[in-house]
Amino acid sequence: MDDLPFDSLYRHGFARVAVAVPRVRVADPAYNAEQTVELATQAAAAGAVLTVFPELGLSSYTADDLFHQDALDAAVEASLARLVAASTDIDTVLVVGAPVRVHHRLFNCAIAICRGIVLGVAPKSYLPNYREFYEKRQFAAAREALDDHVTIAGHHAPFGSDLLFRASNLDDFVFHLEICEDGWVPLPPSGFAALAGATVLINLSASNIVIGKADYRRSLCTSHSARYLAAYLYSAAGTGESTTDLAWDGQALICENGDLLAEGERFSDHPQLITADLDLRRLVADRLRTTSFADNVQDHRDRLAALRHIDVRLPVPEAPVTLEREIARFPYVPADPALRNERCAEVHHIQVEGLSTRLRATGTERVVIGVSGGLDSTQALIVAAKTMDRLGLPRENVLAYTMPGFATSTRTRTDAHRLMAALGVTAHEIDISPSATQMLRDLGHPAADGAAVYDITYENVQAGERTSHLFRLANMHGALVIGTGDLSELALGWCTFGVGDHMAHYSVNASVPKTLIKYLIAWAVDTEQFGADANEALSSILRTEISPELIPHEDSSAPAQSSEATVGPYELQDFHLYYLLRFGYRPSRVAYLARHAWSDSATGRWPDLVPADQRNAYDLATIKHWLGEFLRRFVQTSQFKRSTLPNAPKVGSGGSLSPRGDWRAPSDASAAAWLEELDRNVPDA
Repeated sequence: MDDLPFDSLYRHGFARVAVAVPRVRVADPAYNAEQTVELATQAAAAGAVLTVFPELGLSSYTADDLFHQDALDAAVEASLARLVAASTDIDTVLVVGAPVRVHHRLFNCAIAICRGIVLGVAPKSYLPNYREFYEKRQFAAAREALDDHVTIAGHHAPFGSDLLFRASNLDDFVFHLEICEDGWVPLPPSGFAALAGATVLINLSASNIVIGKADYRRSLCTSHSARYLAAYLYSAAGTGESTTDLAWDGQALICENGDLLAEGERFSDHPQLITADLDLRRLVADRLRTTSFADNVQDHRDRLAALRHIDVRLPVPEAPVTLEREIARFPYVPADPALRNERCAEVHHIQVEGLSTRLRATGTERVVIGVSGGLDSTQALIVAAKTMDRLGLPRENVLAYTMPGFATSTRTRTDAHRLMAALGVTAHEIDISPSATQMLRDLGHPAADGAAVYDITYENVQAGERTSHLFRLANMHGALVIGTGDLSELALGWCTFGVGDHMAHYSVNASVPKTLIKYLIAWAVDTEQFGADANEALSSILRTEISPELIPHEDSSAPAQSSEATVGPYELQDFHLYYLLRFGYRPSRVAYLARHAWSDSATGRWPDLVPADQRNAYDLATIKHWLGEFLRRFVQTSQFKRSTLPNAPKVGSGGSLSPRGDWRAPSDASAAAWLEELDRNVPDA
């Protein structure tokens, strides 16, 4: 789809689909076909390539024994023919429900129609004949069919519940049809279809409404989409069906991989049409990584091999279609406050559990940690203090050291001392300037004699001196060194290798991205974990510029050196990290998603803790620049650091870069393929 405009969602592996619930008249196919055409036309105008209608929507579901009347059968056939003819000018695949006579049997069918062609007809496999349903009175099940093709409305088409419709012009769009009860049985047809490659599972339903049933349907559809790593589209009969004994709510659902993307208004007195943009690439990426999914395919390969594949050319719009799906700016940080608090509490407990287990296993009761007054060391210190609480040990067993150097600001130094005092840990200060100067002198570096040569050696001497002190302090006190570096820094290689902030006995933040670190600290403040004095220090730290504080400057009151000026805005680089690490998307798709999420600060949801004046926006050129920097660092220059990481607990499915966990990569890789794809497929503006 690279020939489509960059602005089109279809170029980047999305597809817009629709679920429709028309008003019907019982046993009035002509009227029902008109309603179907009207809603399908609206869906096509909205850019949807597929539109799903309810079970037996052309005849109505509640026709009962009228289904065996020749007059109704003829009216359905005539209306279906008119619908097929009308579809020539409607740019969406229509999936409609109708009764179909084949070899003197009547089947409850789902019929796929596209641009004047009947693509296929799928009969219902499982007919309910309990409680209020008596479908076996009127219909035959799919297993009773004798032929694999049928002539309907003048069209000869494939017939059977074994049909997979594969888009020839939209990668990864493969749909399957099932009807109502088919989705309720223990082994639904859609499950086998998903194993055979279907990514879009469709259920045409009638399903009357009783108390609690809507919640059950919603749960059923979302769980199907999660289990099968697929989208699940559901349309139930609504207004106009007979209420002789039952009522109908017209529930319309679009689900994807366990998420509810869209739901219509139930009990509506007017026709319903909902749309959603499916992320096909995400579904395929998850299937690619879920090896048990592939194992399940092999276990059922004989049955799957019998499924029939039908090629379909979807009516994909050539003009740009703007993505309407919400893409979170902060994929690691939920915008909803309640969900975010739950996430932060869970991450905090995982970190504490990880460190607690390591201390128990080693028989160690003390830890050593460097406290800079920055975000990462603050969160690590919080975890260390809470770990002592969990183990029933005094917080004094946390041996905390702030180690000012050549560029330490008074603000971060003061915050470090305030925090250590408020948490009740054992606080120390070691000025590393003398030992760092001696190291520079031993190296023959001009900075030892006062020259303003602030190169990487100058910076890493300070980082190395701090870590060297911490390890020797741990030796003296029988303690473990707690690492403070986070996931974002590891991804960007923004750490000093070996005897530097890269190394520790145990790291607690290694799978926590920088954006989430900020909210973990804010959560500690909001939930009053440590009291008023600690909250003051933590709040000050949250307001401080992220800086390595390694290069001197005239104003020593606050950090002047900016990490983000070198490696890029962490909020943007964390976005890139999530989609590359979690899904492996091509760079142009990541850039497309980033622009959708970040191009306009006035749209979309923000976490409430982000002040209005810090709600940033990034244009495509800026995104492309920083994504290129991320790719170069992540793929090509930093893997050797990640290959020798200390142990650390994984906290989320968004990723870990441990070579023992989520990420194994060569240290000698080239980023050329990624950078070339970015340059070729992403406009400069």
